[in-house]
Amino acid sequence: MKLSVTIERRIIFTVLLIAVALPLIFPIGWTTGISSYTEMVYDLMEETPDGSVIILSFDYDPSTITELQPMAEAMIEHAFNKNHKIIATALWPMGVQMAEKAFEKVLEEYPEKVRGEDFVNLGYKVGGMVTIQAMGRSLPEVYPNDINGRKYEDIPMLKGIHRLKNVAFIASLSSGVPGLKEWMMVAHDTHDIPVTGGCTAISAPGFFPYINEQEQLHGVLGGLKAASEYESLIGKMGSATTKMDAQSIAHLLILVFIALGNIKAYTTRRRKKQ
Repeated sequence: MKLSVTIERRIIFTVLLIAVALPLIFPIGWTTGISSYTEMVYDLMEETPDGSVIILSFDYDPSTITELQPMAEAMIEHAFNKNHKIIATALWPMGVQMAEKAFEKVLEEYPEKVRGEDFVNLGYKVGGMVTIQAMGRSLPEVYPNDINGRKYEDIPMLKGIHRLKNVAFIASLSSGVPGLKEWMMVAHDTHDIPVTGGCTAISAPGFFPYINEQEQLHGVLGGLKAASEYESLIGKMGSATTKMDAQSIAHLLILVFIALGNIKAYTTRRRKKQ
């Protein structure tokens, strides 16, 4: 039976839809090779002494949530496993909501973690690099309150944390400017504080030169694949892993369709010659 081009297209789109949807509903959990850049981010979190205070800066908005939110959730979970205390900040206005969304998701599995004792969201401050420089001098001056209006000095986990130098390391999840590069230039290059983080896949190559002997960056998570690698390292089948499953199957299916298309074109030409 010969199918029309229109029907063939509908079949292809339907098969592709099913192939992409199934892994999202029923995760496979395919493992992939883990890059050295991802391992560096993991090792920094893992080798930092338990109970340390770290900064996780949410420097992105909903436009890149697919790539960066899984990183945030995985890093928060890893930090909680190590009993690290997380200070959430944001150089982007919507970063505050991204942080709250990530904490809300992870707290479903860690209900014992308490706001103010194990994590705090200090919110957004305008200024980019200038704000980071001010944080190097005094955190309470930049953030007199958290997002709920609680005074800095009344937050238990912030006792003894007066400036950037008092935190173990800084991780910025960044989709542009200001973001990871600004944190690196101020926190590491000025105050010698370890800096790591994550970014979109298209931005990642721009950060690779900073992973050097001076350790300006302690690795970087680049895009959804790196997020799934990080999930694999902490033993979690999260949203990045399921999305990579769907993406991988879609790519394989497209290759199959290309092969079938070439076979059909070849047989059609052969019939015409005969």
